[in-house]
Amino acid sequence: MKQQIIIQGNDSSLQFRKICELIREDIRDNPYIEETLKVLTVGGYRSAIGSFWNAVVDDLRNKILFRSISMFNKEMNPRKGVQTYEDFQDNVNDEMLIDGAYKIGVIGWEAHKVLKQAKETRHIFDGHPKSSDPGPLKALSMMHDCIKYVLSQEYPPQIVDIDEYINVMGTNEFDRNEFSVTEAISNLPDTYKNELINRFFTSYITENCSTILRSNIEFVAPILWKVLPKRVMVQVSNRVDLVIGKANASEINYAFSFMNIVDSKKYLTTRSKKYLLAPIIEKLISNLDNFSEEDRCVYELSKYAGYIPRELLYNYVFALTQTYVGYIGGSYRFNRTDFYANGAAVKIPVMFESFDDESAHAFIESIKNNKRLQDRISNKVKLDRLRTLGEIVNRKISENFDEVEFLDLLINKEKEKDFFEALKRTKT
Repeated sequence: MKQQIIIQGNDSSLQFRKICELIREDIRDNPYIEETLKVLTVGGYRSAIGSFWNAVVDDLRNKILFRSISMFNKEMNPRKGVQTYEDFQDNVNDEMLIDGAYKIGVIGWEAHKVLKQAKETRHIFDGHPKSSDPGPLKALSMMHDCIKYVLSQEYPPQIVDIDEYINVMGTNEFDRNEFSVTEAISNLPDTYKNELINRFFTSYITENCSTILRSNIEFVAPILWKVLPKRVMVQVSNRVDLVIGKANASEINYAFSFMNIVDSKKYLTTRSKKYLLAPIIEKLISNLDNFSEEDRCVYELSKYAGYIPRELLYNYVFALTQTYVGYIGGSYRFNRTDFYANGAAVKIPVMFESFDDESAHAFIESIKNNKRLQDRISNKVKLDRLRTLGEIVNRKISENFDEVEFLDLLINKEKEKDFFEALKRTKT
């Protein structure tokens, strides 16, 4: 609730008592606050400002010590590292204290700005005896701001030391509890979330990374990824290009594995996606009707459905279409004539659900330009399998798709003759 300061006569001490009701109960007996009340009763506004600012400084110091003194040292780099409360007095001025409290998440952006003004009020009126009398309104206004942004606020959550956290992750003692991991990560300032995900990536792709640490990264990284800003996701994904440039096959494989773990396929660069997917698509085309290879290739490609680079799109759709249709044959072992890769056949329709107009064009072209496929769909069973894909594509195209007539001939069983006539015309 927003408090309004009203000065009635000279009873500023009464007004101070009123706004003090907003101060946290655990620090209402702070000696600096009690001293402020004493000097206010005799109109000592200058001294009241100075004493009350000391209460704010005291509270910020304690909160920083509780939140993470190691993080404060890393952010602010004081001339001598702060380890105890007393270390603040000789090594950290008020400006550094406010900036550090903001950077490690003790106070927010608005509090950071307002406290800078409050510090200047203290500097002018308590630090310079020859300044004008601040009066009750100036004193109580400054105090109200300090109460609102500091003295009324509870202690912030403690945050983990990144170095210690990663060290523990490399042992069997790490607690793989999703709630505790989420709590530890969500309390980190953005700069440290950025640092942590980059250190995860670096550790994960290193060949000598222990299986324990790599496994724990696989558990924690997806949780951290969900709370990262987009710019950090893009920055980490772009690191894959740098890894590719080093030509270390092991690191490259681990880099792509990391991207899969955090589900960042859409942020990979075109170069990275082409590097990974082009060989798989080529292998699939080279192994059509080799069901075990088709299953393996389609499984790998299914992870990137919807994120296929334009340069690879035709071959990708061509390979998937022919894999799904399969071939007609005979077997001494199986009482069937309709053959196709069972594992791939389950995944391909789902992959087609990611199609857009450009993918649909590739599908139409792969039918018109593939003599082998055309021969196979002369069998009704295979034509029906192709229709299954055509029906999915038909659901995904836009209203302005310019090959809708050909697609309609494919999926409409009553227009089967017209469909094959249209195919013949494409050959001439």
